[in-house]
Amino acid sequence: MGMPMELNTMIVTKGNEVREEENRFSLKKNGYRLYPINIPVAVHKTMDSEQSGTAVIEKVEWTQETTTITYKLVSLKSTN
Repeated sequence: MGMPMELNTMIVTKGNEVREEENRFSLKKNGYRLYPINIPVAVHKTMDSEQSGTAVIEKVEWTQETTTITYKLVSLKSTN
């Protein structure tokens, strides 16, 4: 029996990110998703929006068909 998994190369927040510290955020996504760790990736609010910043993913956790990522925002392109 297989496990459905999605490979993501950017972070799409849809406004659901939670600030943990000054530049550190966590984000929960449905399903199992694989992200690159310790490599800068683009951050977008939606799939079709322009890049709002760059982040480095520090941790990826899979639990009960949910993926939680913890990432550090390293640059911000726009505050709007």
